[in-house]
Amino acid sequence: MIPSLARMTAIGTYVPKSTLTNYDFEKMIETSDAWIVQRTGIRERRVAAKDEYTSDLCIAAIKNLLERYPVSIEDVDFIIVSTTTPDFPFPSVACQIQKAFGIQSTGAIDISAACAGFVYGLQLANALITSGMNRKILVLGSEVLSKVTDYSDRSTCILFGDGAGVALVEKCEEESSFLYATSGTDGKGGIHLYRTGLSSQIDTTTLSGNTKIVQNGREVFKFAVNTLTREVPKIIHQAGFSLEQLDWFVPHSANQRIIDAVCDRINFPKEKTLFSGEYFGNTSSASIPLALQLGMDAGKLKKGDLILLSGFGGGLTHAHLLMKWTV
Repeated sequence: MIPSLARMTAIGTYVPKSTLTNYDFEKMIETSDAWIVQRTGIRERRVAAKDEYTSDLCIAAIKNLLERYPVSIEDVDFIIVSTTTPDFPFPSVACQIQKAFGIQSTGAIDISAACAGFVYGLQLANALITSGMNRKILVLGSEVLSKVTDYSDRSTCILFGDGAGVALVEKCEEESSFLYATSGTDGKGGIHLYRTGLSSQIDTTTLSGNTKIVQNGREVFKFAVNTLTREVPKIIHQAGFSLEQLDWFVPHSANQRIIDAVCDRINFPKEKTLFSGEYFGNTSSASIPLALQLGMDAGKLKKGDLILLSGFGGGLTHAHLLMKWTV
């Protein structure tokens, strides 16, 4: 178990209005709705407007949080944003959020851990609060992946969508949310999922993509399934629980086939997983908060439930957080 004096007290989400369906893709590339659903579980994804960026999605998600819960953010003392699609290299998205809400005294950082980023953000928030450095933190995962998707790449363009989620994490000595956390990295797999930047080479491999997402789907699939199959039972056991006690498994919603394969291997009921990809696509760091919100809206998630969040993706990275649902 990890030290924790932190509690998640509220969440909010936002997705853009424009929808890109599988039937739209039938007009763009050689594919079909049935093929996409069978291979990914995705039917639709949301697409940001031309003038809509990651910071806009974050601000909308925070407004959604404030509409749903009787909380304030004026006294937030740290903002953490996980994104691979910031508006600019700098200023950070977190700084733009501070400006938008006029928060007077707060730290602000962006972190880059791809699809594991939201879980990393929660781990960091717990550490900052438990250490005594901070008391109230906004943790966001937000992406506009449509702006970096190569729509001529048949194997990847069907996957990605845009969205944002936010959690408010506060100091609470009576009942913490966070029970156990782990993370890991396989940097050798970085060549299997990337966007080019200032450098166009990893080790001796020359990269392609022209700033768009490039993914070796087969290798990422293997990494995700093998990693989750190994880590999930180990995490539950090390935390002193059994898989039978886990109420909800909330992995990154990359692909329904990944989640099904993991559940089959560890003998965990698929109906006890939360997936946001069906109507939002793969939203990278936003997929887990979107799945949590869908679970709440459907009446599935209840206070006191034992849940495991598992993020995995570019890096290659993975991060896991076992928690008691307190929202």
